[in-house]
Amino acid sequence: MTNIFDLTGKVIAVTGGGGILCGTMAKALAQAGAKIAVLDLKQDAAEKIASEICSAGGSAVGIACNVLEKDSIQEAYDASVTKFGKVDILINGAGGNSPKATTSEELPFFDIPAEAIRFVFDLNFLGTLLPSQVFGKAMAQRGEGVILNISSMNAFRPLTKIAAYSAAKAAVSNFTQWLAVHMCKNYSPRIRVNAVAPGFFITDQNRFLVTDKQTGKFTPRGQSIVDHTPMGRFGQAEELNGTVIWLLSDAAKFVTGIVVPVDGGFSAFSGV
Repeated sequence: MTNIFDLTGKVIAVTGGGGILCGTMAKALAQAGAKIAVLDLKQDAAEKIASEICSAGGSAVGIACNVLEKDSIQEAYDASVTKFGKVDILINGAGGNSPKATTSEELPFFDIPAEAIRFVFDLNFLGTLLPSQVFGKAMAQRGEGVILNISSMNAFRPLTKIAAYSAAKAAVSNFTQWLAVHMCKNYSPRIRVNAVAPGFFITDQNRFLVTDKQTGKFTPRGQSIVDHTPMGRFGQAEELNGTVIWLLSDAAKFVTGIVVPVDGGFSAFSGV
């Protein structure tokens, strides 16, 4: 049974691979036998993760990639193929929110500028769609491949204050289902598209929204998240890896078009 989870020889491109969650994924996938193209807007962040993978005995390359510019994505794809000869799997991990699109006492919903909403939507939705076009085209030509999108618990249960991010991640989930059907129907049933929807993990982006910088204790928002998570804690980045490896491997060869919550039970809890 362990062989169906084997990723030996697979080449995986990971956008946003320089971040905490996707960097952790990249390292786990390398340990599972895959070769990793770490793609990130910040080349030094990509190269850092790639270096750590190589130092641990894996195979990886760090590549600069702006997921909002198709030419940059094409260059990253070409560099990945030059290094490894092919790309079997794409993980669309790039995304994020912006303080300029987050409501507060100083910034009511009615005053959020359109450009801030557009930035968040573009980063999360277009930043998933455009790489899927570039990498997915090669999969269509080859007749096989896997695309894994990173959605969010916000797609299931929108959080207060972050309307743009919640809506953008809901779009990612919907697009995941659409693309799964499109690739199967028009190109090959051996092309699968799924998504994971992480619950609450502490990352560089949200660290000081959910924990106090001085004391390290939870902020009221952070405590509310824990209180509404039946497992009573934030997730650890490594706890995404099992679901990711399952969805990328032959263990999920008849699985396409789904969005899997990894959330400690948050989406199942009504709060009562």
